[in-house]
Amino acid sequence: MHGIWREGNHFELLPEASRFLPAMFEALERAESSILIELYLMESGRLASALIGALIKAAERGVTVMLMLDGYGAMGLSSEDRQRLEAGGVALRFFNPLGLHSLARNLTRDHRKLVVVDGRVAFTGGFGAVDEFLDAWYEVAMRIEGPVVADWVRLFCRLWDSPLTRGSGASELVHGLSTETHQAEGYRGMTGRVVWGQGYRYQAIRHSLHRQINGARHRIWICTPYFAPTFSLRLRLARAARRGVDVRLLLPGDIHDHPGVRYAGQRFYGRLLKAGVRIHEFQPNFIHAKFSLIDDWVTLGSCNFDHWSLHWNLEANQEVVDRRLAGEVAELFKRNFAASHEIDPQVWSRRPRWQRLKEWLYGSLDGMLSRLR
Repeated sequence: MHGIWREGNHFELLPEASRFLPAMFEALERAESSILIELYLMESGRLASALIGALIKAAERGVTVMLMLDGYGAMGLSSEDRQRLEAGGVALRFFNPLGLHSLARNLTRDHRKLVVVDGRVAFTGGFGAVDEFLDAWYEVAMRIEGPVVADWVRLFCRLWDSPLTRGSGASELVHGLSTETHQAEGYRGMTGRVVWGQGYRYQAIRHSLHRQINGARHRIWICTPYFAPTFSLRLRLARAARRGVDVRLLLPGDIHDHPGVRYAGQRFYGRLLKAGVRIHEFQPNFIHAKFSLIDDWVTLGSCNFDHWSLHWNLEANQEVVDRRLAGEVAELFKRNFAASHEIDPQVWSRRPRWQRLKEWLYGSLDGMLSRLR
């Protein structure tokens, strides 16, 4: 299966949990035949309890409910909540539980985020079922309708029935799942494709981003919470800025769930700033969103631009080419730029030694991790 561009879709941008969580729960409440959910993070708490309750209610009215979680990312889900799901009729499976096998296998995680209802409507983004998404982290999601929903379903089915996925949920539940993917007409018809990555084995997300950067004419705006870019990505961004493209990065500020990753990425600020790349650090809270805008091309989903996402994780993004949606994403970027602190190149060049030391220490650790195979 390859990422194929499909016409006649409708994509709705849902910035912040106050918009995407109600939309998702409303879709779950209206489910009639099937619910497919694939998440990396799920931890016991308010949001997980609300989700579990919604899934059990759906199962009680005869909906086939399949929940697939990452074996590491779901370690915070209590045994009581797991038992509640299974007792309530939810088919539960875990991707690649930690074990006494190779290090590379343990490092391979399912980082995708997906909700599909009745094979008709899908949601993707960077969300998880953890309480931080309720009031502490800034996140963006997308609601999807149209022919590309079938591609999201196929992606889910392949992993649910994978030898690396274990659990009480029957693997054959995905056989014969139906999809309703009629093309949207008129203004709603948008072009999009599902693109995914599987570590070193399949890097379609990275290759697609590189192609878009190489061909960019006007703007390259990237939002990512974990910025530890490869040399090839840094080189492409710098080249684009030098040829006059408006290149901007929207990154987390001091509020970060993994500060070491931020310091590791900051060691690249100097050269990027010198090339003309503008860097904005978001101030209100931790920005966990992962979306990019290059001219009229939009990508949004689970993929970060760090070594874990590009080298180890299973990732998936929704790509869209549509001027109207690009305009909405551009306005979202502008609002977030306004709420950010822009790094001044001259001030950055005079940053204190302790800051440089942290960049070197965490950058060295990041370099060692990136060489793992």
